[in-house]
Amino acid sequence: MSPGSKKKIKAGMENKHYPAPLASHEDVVNDPSVFWDTLRRFHFVMGTKFMIPVIGGKELDLQVLYVETTNRGGYDKVVAEKKWREVGSVFCFSATTTSASFVLKKHYFSLLYHYEQVHFFKIQGPVSTPAVAFPLGSPSGKTELAIVEYSPEPIRDCPDPSTESSSSFSASGTIEGKFDCGYLVSVQLGSEVLHGVLYHPDQQDLSNSMPQYDGAIVPYTPNRRRRRRRSRRSGDPSYPKPNRSGYNFFFAEKHYKLKSLFPNREREFTKMIGQSWSSLNAEERMVYQNIGLKDKERYKRELKEYKERLKLRQAMEVELSIKAQDVQD
Repeated sequence: MSPGSKKKIKAGMENKHYPAPLASHEDVVNDPSVFWDTLRRFHFVMGTKFMIPVIGGKELDLQVLYVETTNRGGYDKVVAEKKWREVGSVFCFSATTTSASFVLKKHYFSLLYHYEQVHFFKIQGPVSTPAVAFPLGSPSGKTELAIVEYSPEPIRDCPDPSTESSSSFSASGTIEGKFDCGYLVSVQLGSEVLHGVLYHPDQQDLSNSMPQYDGAIVPYTPNRRRRRRRSRRSGDPSYPKPNRSGYNFFFAEKHYKLKSLFPNREREFTKMIGQSWSSLNAEERMVYQNIGLKDKERYKRELKEYKERLKLRQAMEVELSIKAQDVQD
């Protein structure tokens, strides 16, 4: 996106005003049907694009994302306190889903930020600007993403582009992941889905070491091997077990019940459990959140004891080393 197009978007938003709340914050939190209805109507009134994102092959539950973010004070506070990883923990993404925090932040900013201003903060009047905006460009002011435009060559079993009204297509895709040099992206052209790597334009050394391609998308074959996260407990069995959130306890309980009832529908469990969590009222949800808080206190207590034991063991090792040195002398 060029700097000029950014100015146009910003200017367009400055001319808009927030509508009146379509429902109370309590209603949209407790009733999923009210949330989805008001969210769609809100985007229609604002004239903004609305779509349900897909992460890891599953639709993102925007209500759960909205509830977890507003429970932590809203978008600006979550960004300032760097709590997107904590927000993402309630979704239990698969190990193959990379940069979940980045993706959640991006989708929340584009789909829920202005909705939050109206229904959570009850702001009226001109559209507000976030205290910490979603970074559309690099700190140096250069454009961070290259423009993705793809002109397909005529291939077998595909229509000839020359018969279309235009020989060039502007492809809009999805950012599947982020790494130091760019992004993993997928682009849909008709019924065909292309996977590729989108590099930063200023990565000259990397571009020289890679084969040259006419388009901005470099063919990419995803690695099917799952990355296993290294746990401190694997290196030190005495390290305390990390705490779990209230949703994690709820998820484990429901997953155990669903597995016995529907053994052949395990792929649907995450969506079913998310819907069950959304349907809980405040009192029912508080039961699991209290369990999560107690587990957090347990983890803090055990971690403190672990660090004290570690310091004591290190002090004893130093003392024994000094005594051994004195005996040798």
